Amino acid sequence: MPHNIAILGSTGSIGTQTLDVISRFPERFKATVLAAGSNVDQLIEQALTFRPALAIIADESKYARLHEALSPAGIETAAGSAALADAMERQDFDTVVTATVGYSGLLPTIRAIRAGKQIALANKETLVVAGELVTRLLADSPTRVIPVDSEHSAIYQCLVGEDPATVSKLIITASGGPFRTFTREQIEDVTPAQALHHPRWNMGAKITIDSATMLNKAFEIIEARWLFDVTPEQIEAVVHPQSIVHSMVEFIDGAVKAQLGIPDMRLPIRYALGDASRLPASERPLSLSDYAHLTFEKPDPEKFPCLTLAPYALRRGGNAACIINAANEVAVRAFLEEKIRFPEIYTTITRALDAIPFIETPELEDYVATHRATVTFTEELTGCKIPLRV
Repeated sequence: MPHNIAILGSTGSIGTQTLDVISRFPERFKATVLAAGSNVDQLIEQALTFRPALAIIADESKYARLHEALSPAGIETAAGSAALADAMERQDFDTVVTATVGYSGLLPTIRAIRAGKQIALANKETLVVAGELVTRLLADSPTRVIPVDSEHSAIYQCLVGEDPATVSKLIITASGGPFRTFTREQIEDVTPAQALHHPRWNMGAKITIDSATMLNKAFEIIEARWLFDVTPEQIEAVVHPQSIVHSMVEFIDGAVKAQLGIPDMRLPIRYALGDASRLPASERPLSLSDYAHLTFEKPDPEKFPCLTLAPYALRRGGNAACIINAANEVAVRAFLEEKIRFPEIYTTITRALDAIPFIETPELEDYVATHRATVTFTEELTGCKIPLRV
């Protein structure tokens, strides 16, 4: 029998690549639930192709179109964030791919953990926003989390068979984004079009901008702290422009293990869907003869100050990372709409950190309230409203 899967964010980059993997292994996997934010036409197309039991659109204004198109095919439909969260308790799937962007992944992921689902985690913000709460919930749940982000998947693979007590350091690689060789003066005036031109990866707009600011690397450091139960001092980032070494683990004896592969997200997706087993690939494998040089360099926090937000958030704790994430979601949208300049993404975040009350030991309702308060503050600050995303 195929392994039944729910995909949250099915119309995004990770979601569409997940469906591509499913289509290549129909005897092993079936998409049972598909959920999207507002791209109703693509969701309809996916649902008619993969025939899930349920299709969900977060944007309730698009529901009539979804229902009209899918009800004749016998596919159940729903709309809204509450419907998405409620769907995590269905009994017709056992694995959830959280491929949403931003804060929208938090509540359904928590519901999936409480329901005991297995999670292929591609939504780093879930652990960025509420890592302490999520890890506490995981301790009391049969849920197992296998990361889909290429960097965390690499670390996960490097740790297989190793004693966690022998880990000295996690080394997370970064491409450096499109502005790695820019001066600070050049970065002052970069445009959205320049920032969206990533040299290695094909990703959605939000994640691509986070790569350009290197906030995505700050988020990955925070996520790694919770995923792998290490101290903040045991995590560092290095710039690796070729994006072939996806991350490394250094051990107490001085040995370093690395996971290498072509920059293709289908590799970590296959690994996660296969429950940490290896499935054959259709794409051309890595040939080291194609890469005469693999280089590594230290990131420059003066050019990319967003990288400094990782140690700050981990040292501060509480709801600090939640504030950073929410402010960034608005700031990125404001930059894309040319309401703020590229360096103002960082200053918008720091102003939110100064303005939003700090909560030392937040519970779920505190994270929800913090997110809302931060979004409201930064929307007023930038003059930009963020759209609904799933």
